[in-house]
Amino acid sequence: METLIERLTAVRERIAAAARRVGRDPATIRLVGVTKAHPAEVIRMALDAGLCDIGENRVQEAEAKMAALAAERHRLTWHLIGHLQTNKAKKAAMLFDIVHSVDSLRLAQILDRYAAEVRREAQGRLPVLLQVNVSGEATKSGFALWGWNEQPDVYERFCADVEQILALPHLDVRGLMTIAPWTPDPEQVRPVFRAVRRLRDDLAQRFPAAVWHELSMGMTDDFEIAIEEGATMVRIGRAIFGER
Repeated sequence: METLIERLTAVRERIAAAARRVGRDPATIRLVGVTKAHPAEVIRMALDAGLCDIGENRVQEAEAKMAALAAERHRLTWHLIGHLQTNKAKKAAMLFDIVHSVDSLRLAQILDRYAAEVRREAQGRLPVLLQVNVSGEATKSGFALWGWNEQPDVYERFCADVEQILALPHLDVRGLMTIAPWTPDPEQVRPVFRAVRRLRDDLAQRFPAAVWHELSMGMTDDFEIAIEEGATMVRIGRAIFGER
């Protein structure tokens, strides 16, 4: 049976190979280990193996693990990657280093307010990504952007929200996040990742004062396709930590 270190090494090799296929530097892609339902001891093992970026889906579960790993706080970067309810926004602003799942103007406004209250001045603005749904899949969260490049009204409504979010003084928008539909053939989701990259590029032209560097997209079943289409962060759980 493979060890965690062996699985982590294999994932890193696959990331590097996917990057090289499209002429990218593997060092520009951040691996976020998704530890939902795995205990703090597993995160400590991953950290000792050099994995410093940890993604959690739920605030309450993450809080318990953070407490258990308090002595390692300086070595870890905590990513909130799951859907964030507004009643958990204050705690999320306090606990996490980056929130991937800002999926509405209202949530952004609430996060901004709490970031002002609970974050120390030295921490600066709270880094966030805007979660977008370009596939139209009803079960996925995110700003609804199915057909955005063919429906100007959809894109303009989104841009109106983006403009307001960028004006929030305590959030630092760094890019986009998406979750592609599951399919047995990862190649089928390539258009989803490509559409998100094009959306990011359009936003960078429309709002050049913001830094739109990050594209958080790709998980265990499709991260290589995501990297080929421009992902700068991949969120991988099962391929590293095994089945929950």
